[in-house]
This record gives sequence, C-alpha cells and structure tokens, in this order.
Amino acid sequence: MQIEIFADFSCPWCFIGRRRLARAQLLRPQLRFELVWQPFQLNPEAPMAGADRRRHRGLFQDVDRLGAMERALEESGGKEGIRFAFDRIARIPNTLAAHRLMRFAARSRRDDALAERLYSAYFEEGKDIGNVDTLADCAAAAGLERRAAWIFLISEEEAEAVKSIDGLAHQSGIAGVPYFVLDRRYALAGAQEPAVFLPLFDAVLVSSDEMLASPA
Repeated sequence: MQIEIFADFSCPWCFIGRRRLARAQLLRPQLRFELVWQPFQLNPEAPMAGADRRRHRGLFQDVDRLGAMERALEESGGKEGIRFAFDRIARIPNTLAAHRLMRFAARSRRDDALAERLYSAYFEEGKDIGNVDTLADCAAAAGLERRAAWIFLISEEEAEAVKSIDGLAHQSGIAGVPYFVLDRRYALAGAQEPAVFLPLFDAVLVSSDEMLASPA
C-alpha cells in the first residue's frame, strides 16, 4: 500500500502525525507499506538563511495563546515519545533544502529515516535544519554518505521538482499538513490517531482483493 505524506519539517503536528501513522502501521502487520514523502512548505517565503524565531515570537500578539499551543503540543507529542523543546529552537528554517534532501534520500530508500531525523533534530534538539552542514549531518545519521549529501545540497538539484510538487499540492486544495493519500484513492488530513487510519487501510485492502478476484 502506497501512502503519500504531504508534510513540512517545521510543522510539529507533522511530527506527531508521522509517529501516529507508524503506530497504525504496526496494527496491520499483514500489510506492506510504501511511504512517499511529498513536499509542502509552510513558510516558502522565509529567507534561505531562515528567520529569528525569538524575534518572530516577540511579534506574536497573543503570547499566552502561543504558550498554550506549545504546551498542548508537548502533551500530545509526549504520548508519541516526542520531547518537544521549543525553547531550544532559535530559527524558523526555509525547508526547501530539507525537501530536496528527502528526494536525494529516496534514491536509496532512506527518506523515511531521514524524515524522522529531521523532525527530531529540529523539534527535540533545536538544530537549524535550513543549514547545509546540519542537513548533511542528518543525512549521515539516516544512513547516507555525508559528503555525497553535502555535495548534493550545495547544488540546485531537485529544487524545481520540489517547488512544482509543492505548488500542485496547494493548487489541488491541500490547505494544511500533515495530509495522507492512500493508494491515490483515499485522503486523510491532520495528525489523526491510529484508529482513524485503520478503516482506510482495510478499505484499500478490500478493494485490492476485489481487483485481484475480478475476471480478466
């Protein structure tokens, strides 16, 4: 079963959604899943060097509401084994390079491992995932050759592909992430609990069985 995951690496709910999807997968061990990560930038206008998060936070009109949101994320994330450390995050990254690196990692099927590492580096360790050296380190941690990843990152390779897919996703009506598309037939928006995925897994399985059983 193919699952396309439209997500951004500066999105905390995407991190939670990925962990919940992983738990849902464990509940259907008979299924074989192919995860395809698709780019969806939440802040495409961010400078390539990123923006100062503390200054951005200072401009937020309702600081109490922002704090409540972060506490809610910490509570939800904790249930998924995520230790959000918002106080460590100094920069809001432009995630174009991270999405490009995901396409590089997909060539050797290391993209899912890289996604997990990118989320953890940013949200749990406060690292700048818009920085080339940080991204190369993440690639190495995900099982890729660091120098090859670094050389890829300093090029413009895959940039147009990322922008094109991102643009099509916005045009198709995807308004927020995470957003999951199962076998190009069913869609699920948001960081849903594992139980919400299961009926869709079963529907895909049943329809696949029916297709195999139908006469040629």
